[in-house]
Amino acid sequence: MQEATPTSRPLTRFAWLSIAAAVVTIALKLGAFFLTGSVGLLSDALESLVNLVAALLTLWMLALSARSPDEKHAFGYGKAEYVASGAEGALILIAAVGIAWAAIHRLIAPQPLSQAPLGLLVSAVASLVNLGVSRSLFRAGERHHSIALEADARHLLTDVWTSAGVIAGVGIVALTGFGPLDPIVALLVAVNIVYTGAQLVRRSFLGLIDVALPPEELAALDAVLKQHAGEALQFHAVWTRQAGSRRFISMHMLVPGKWTVRNAHDLAELIEEQIRAALPNASVLVHIEPLEDPASYDDQVLDRGS
Repeated sequence: MQEATPTSRPLTRFAWLSIAAAVVTIALKLGAFFLTGSVGLLSDALESLVNLVAALLTLWMLALSARSPDEKHAFGYGKAEYVASGAEGALILIAAVGIAWAAIHRLIAPQPLSQAPLGLLVSAVASLVNLGVSRSLFRAGERHHSIALEADARHLLTDVWTSAGVIAGVGIVALTGFGPLDPIVALLVAVNIVYTGAQLVRRSFLGLIDVALPPEELAALDAVLKQHAGEALQFHAVWTRQAGSRRFISMHMLVPGKWTVRNAHDLAELIEEQIRAALPNASVLVHIEPLEDPASYDDQVLDRGS
């Protein structure tokens, strides 16, 4: 078994926090549903069940992504995080179908609500739990550049907004007696989480096909290179990609042919260090070429023969 990296322990710790929150909120929201009979609250509980499955998958993928590189995976296991976030998006979409089905059934066969105030109070407590955990996961995801934790946090935040809408709908039904509003709110919840699920799936897909670093990170990289670029030093074939929390950057550095290997190597080491300072968790590869050789300009595309 591969040894975990130093950051793997805190990341999996946050995944366990998400699992605990999902278990608590499922219990609370199911209790709220049994108290009131609200299909809106039932839809909210179903989404929390999806949260639990997603949190378990996130834990698994975070543990996998933390493995050290090996002979078969020289670039590490970072892309496992995209599997977690993509699967979470797909689970959200499945939950939306279940919520919509329950809501349409309740529209066809409406039922009165009971003990609405107590049920709403229980649901509100569950929402506060999700809100606190989502904020914690967002901070951890940004700090460790983890798309899996960010996806889990976004999922939980969506759950919070979902609950807020359900609570408002059930409250209005309790005050006005207009029963159809409850399943209508549930349908709106389904539409809302479809959007969130689609965004997560899209972002995960882009990560799996080696999309370049985001614009703000490319700007930080460009700022480092501009400190050194000039007539006697040029850069081209600057390629970037991201795999979970890891960044991969490669480039060609063109230096005067009269430079010694030591001169070029020392400068390359300095530039790599500055890039890693600007972009943490970056793996940087610099290929050195002579500035005066025309052949040095023939390999600026990924496929040299094209």
